[in-house]
Amino acid sequence: MTADVDSGGAGRRALRIVLADDDPVYLLGLAAILEDEGHEVTARASEARGLRAAVAGTRPDLAVVDIRMPPTHTLEGLRAAVDIRRAHPEVGILLLSKDVELTHLRQLLEAGQGADTGGVGYQLKWRVTGPDFVTGVVQQVGAGRYAIDGEIQRALYRTPRRRERLANLTAQQLRVLELMARGLSNSAVAAELSISKRTVEDHVNVVFDRLELGPEARGMYDRRVRAVLTYLASDD
Repeated sequence: MTADVDSGGAGRRALRIVLADDDPVYLLGLAAILEDEGHEVTARASEARGLRAAVAGTRPDLAVVDIRMPPTHTLEGLRAAVDIRRAHPEVGILLLSKDVELTHLRQLLEAGQGADTGGVGYQLKWRVTGPDFVTGVVQQVGAGRYAIDGEIQRALYRTPRRRERLANLTAQQLRVLELMARGLSNSAVAAELSISKRTVEDHVNVVFDRLELGPEARGMYDRRVRAVLTYLASDD
């Protein structure tokens, strides 16, 4: 369970967090920042096996994971994150990396979707410049939302027709898509906009149609995620 953080900022929550990074200095620094903000670091791991065990053992709200970890320093952290997403979909995943690495990232975004699915974030380490940035992203992912670096968004979903597709949406459809990008379910969107769930579902289907995300896209990459990425990547 999470609790309110009693250090200012309405709506902020104290989260239980597992950290995974093989750089001990970076790990200590990040832990100190998070703990100063009222979060609880339930475990620290320096390799992927320890990360998986820590998440299974402590069931945190969020796992902050370096993509490249021992023993090969390739994609062990990212693969572990995908496994965690599938086994524990309620746990938010925040990836940190020095480079843009898209291998398996689509699998992470697609895995473990449902009403109680945790958020997903992917940030470049060199952009993490201070406590406000770190905790802001952490809060966003902890609330079940997306927090994907703009450079990564553009690499994930490039299309010259992106803005044109969004321009085909009505103001209400854009609002529905915005709330989807915040991680809200159809029921939560309906409550936010004071409309019926059926109306939201109709809007979502129109969004899929106008963004050219047909049913055949389901198998390889969930349409809802692709719609959200289109929306996020349009702000560049």
